[in-house]
Amino acid sequence: MAGLSLSLSRPKLHTVLPPLVMGTATFNTQYVPNPFDLPAASLVKRALDLGITAFDTSPYYGPSEIILGNALAHPSVMSCHPRSSYFLITKAGRIAGNEFDYSPEWIRYSVCRSLERLHTEYLDLVYTHDVEFVSPAEVLAAVRELRRLRDEEGLLRYVGISGYPVKTLCELAEMILRETGEPLDAVLSYGHFTLQNTTLGLASNAMQRFGDAGVDVVLNASMLGMGLLTTRGANAGPMASWHPSPEGLRQACQDLVPVAVAADEKLEVVAIRWALDNWAVAGATRGSGYSRLPTDKRVGVSVMGVSNMAELEETYHVFNSVIEGLEPDSDDSELMGRRRWSRERRVKIQTVAEKMWAVLDTWRDYSWSSPGPGFVNTRKVTEIGVTPNDGVLTRRHKLKESVVQVNVQEVPESV
Repeated sequence: MAGLSLSLSRPKLHTVLPPLVMGTATFNTQYVPNPFDLPAASLVKRALDLGITAFDTSPYYGPSEIILGNALAHPSVMSCHPRSSYFLITKAGRIAGNEFDYSPEWIRYSVCRSLERLHTEYLDLVYTHDVEFVSPAEVLAAVRELRRLRDEEGLLRYVGISGYPVKTLCELAEMILRETGEPLDAVLSYGHFTLQNTTLGLASNAMQRFGDAGVDVVLNASMLGMGLLTTRGANAGPMASWHPSPEGLRQACQDLVPVAVAADEKLEVVAIRWALDNWAVAGATRGSGYSRLPTDKRVGVSVMGVSNMAELEETYHVFNSVIEGLEPDSDDSELMGRRRWSRERRVKIQTVAEKMWAVLDTWRDYSWSSPGPGFVNTRKVTEIGVTPNDGVLTRRHKLKESVVQVNVQEVPESV
């Protein structure tokens, strides 16, 4: 049966998850005026052609799942890249800005809806989305339901949690291991390993705590601080109205632009290069072993957000350069030349980063409160667990029945 086959074919996540993931939060009005105008099919096909074979999305990201799903189902993509060739990641539990439902009923509905939107029979990894906004008991119930969907229905392969406060992520990972006896496959942290905020690694003990809690992979997302570390900054475009950072931090990050210019760089390039270069090493203990490095080496997993081809190409080439810099020496003079360049580039970017840290001053490693003061879940108690009557669950039930009948018919009589 589908559930059994997926359950039995689950190698450790770090052996199958690529070290670079394409995030599609940018397929959303929070980042672009009309995400349906994005060349999504071209972006997805180019990513796959380059070997970027993992995609991260969420039902909370507006139309992101729909746009990504349509792109993956586009004939130009399907003809070259079958479902088995890429890794699909989504989330469940966050409905809107201040609305959350972690009940088993909603988690199952959300997963089934994601399957339809993404045109797939299974999801590779599902996170509970932004865990700090609900109680630990709710997170535990949602994780248990995701594991049930994994083991009994075969709808997904790996289970994780995502959120902003690193301390909360550590505490929940520890609690889940303690309460269930099974560690999380993955933890997605965002905005906490950037030029501005390095709380996830370096001096903190977060990675040690995740390791002790048995977490297999810790992913680093939002290398640009959701737009903070860009030339235009968080006060430009759609981000200005929703970005949770205080005005002082926004201005401090804008003060980094002239530092980059003085070094003949762009702030975005420095930020992405620094994060990819350093997380590849700092995140290696909880990283991916699915790379061209020697089999005993792991690389920290990064999630990149792109909304145009230039961003995709630039980030890929930077990451490729990072990996080249980590590879062992060889007799190939051309390859060694590229590796020397990569290592020299890392030294330069680190020098620029240190100048930027001096400018950030007290804003370095600053984290805003999440949830913010006065947060109230707008999901009413009477609405918890109530799912739309839109046919999603009915269609999934019929599909499950047909899959079971087919599988039963295929079992040899001698079994």
